[in-house]
Amino acid sequence: MNRILTISIMTLIAISALFSSCRKEIFTKDPADKLLFSSDTVQFDTIFTGIGSTTKYLIVKNSNKNKSINIDRIYLANGKASKYRLNIDGHKADKDYILEDYALAPGDSLFIFVEVTINPSADDLVEQDSIIFESNGNSQDVDLVAFGQNVTLLSGRMITQDTTWNADKPVLIYNSAMVDTLVTLTVMPGAKVYFHRNSSLFVKGTLKSLGVVDNRVTFTGDRLEEYYRYTPGQWGAYLRDETGNTRGIYGGIHLLAGSRYNELNNTDITNALIGVQVDSVVTADAPTLKMKNTNIENAKVACLYALGAHVEAENCVFANSSQYTVACWIGGKYSFVHCTMANYSVGVRQTPQLSLNNYYNYRDANGNVQTSYRDLEGAYFANCIIYGYNKKEVGFDFVSGASANILFDNCLIRYENNSELTQSAPSSFVDNIFNEDPMFESTVKPYLYSLLEVSAARDKAKVSVSETYPLDHDGTNRISYDGKPDIGAYEYVPKDTTATKFFRRWK
Repeated sequence: MNRILTISIMTLIAISALFSSCRKEIFTKDPADKLLFSSDTVQFDTIFTGIGSTTKYLIVKNSNKNKSINIDRIYLANGKASKYRLNIDGHKADKDYILEDYALAPGDSLFIFVEVTINPSADDLVEQDSIIFESNGNSQDVDLVAFGQNVTLLSGRMITQDTTWNADKPVLIYNSAMVDTLVTLTVMPGAKVYFHRNSSLFVKGTLKSLGVVDNRVTFTGDRLEEYYRYTPGQWGAYLRDETGNTRGIYGGIHLLAGSRYNELNNTDITNALIGVQVDSVVTADAPTLKMKNTNIENAKVACLYALGAHVEAENCVFANSSQYTVACWIGGKYSFVHCTMANYSVGVRQTPQLSLNNYYNYRDANGNVQTSYRDLEGAYFANCIIYGYNKKEVGFDFVSGASANILFDNCLIRYENNSELTQSAPSSFVDNIFNEDPMFESTVKPYLYSLLEVSAARDKAKVSVSETYPLDHDGTNRISYDGKPDIGAYEYVPKDTTATKFFRRWK
């Protein structure tokens, strides 16, 4: 009996499905039943001319909950002359494509994906068009707007002679670029350098980024939409083996062994895998890299990654990395004065933001692990802020096979149970402040590392050090302003005051 009942039910379901499938679809022809759009305009942020854009989408919805709407035609107003490309319901449209007689079920939605390429020789770098929808005697449209920017494109380029990049035209790097040995690349104030995914700037010779306080140089990824503003890891190169597994990571700006006399002045480097990577020092007479008033932010691995290098930094900001803001490994020689190291973008990190060591491990020809020792000749931190979410924002990994000479002089440091540091190496920690909040202007988007008036770093800098570096990150004279310099890259000055304008210009 149960078996017969089950068969009867299944038969009824099958018959019902058959009649449903044969039932004629009911369409509305009422002009009042119009299409609804998720937006009246699809707008692209600044894109590079000659390069395809990111993809935007538009949702088209049937406003009638009981009847279908037949869309007679969907097409681009500029037709074959359009710079836009559409993908409508999975149909990739070329210039001749027009979608006709598309049935949109009651309350259902249609997705349209839009891309654009702007002519690099165009005088007008605003590209406009519209998508036209015809249904029920109605003609509706959605505007398409894209703003283009002309660029100098470098793809897999070796720079073999002294070269200058100016502010008049941005540079876009595809497939990386390299500055050859004994060649100097000079980047002038206001210049912007953009990098496509998996691209780096490798330097065998010399890089001089010569921004000024009021006209900085920018190195960043080529995704200019607001959504990507704080996204790390957008550029820089992965080293992969033949199976596609990651074997290493190259810095966004990678100063290779043999590179020398590099300078980064008033420069912003953002959203890379590794902001700046500096390989082993080769010049005994000068630092491999000198940095002044430079910001490296939003890195995937490290803002500054130095390997047995010689680096000097003043008034620099290293902020927000998924692992380290500053990693100085395999020994070397380093000086950080009036720098701010801050890491607030990742709530839980397994690493301190500042890391120092004096060795590295490798496998020999027989596959055995060996250790190579490198002296940390000196790591000097003076009037610096080292603060973030982690309870221990400083980490050391030293072995007895090499020296480790460090000095933290008058810094503001986050390190819970700081006696672990000061008692183990008392001569390495002089006049520091521990675990007092520097009270930055903003530790959420937008991240701002200038100080609030109530900051624990205010008026606490060692004056003898500040006198050697009197101008702060923004050009304020930290000595002349109030005679009480602040720890970190920024001197606190009340906003929008006559004093602010005066002292920022008093050089």
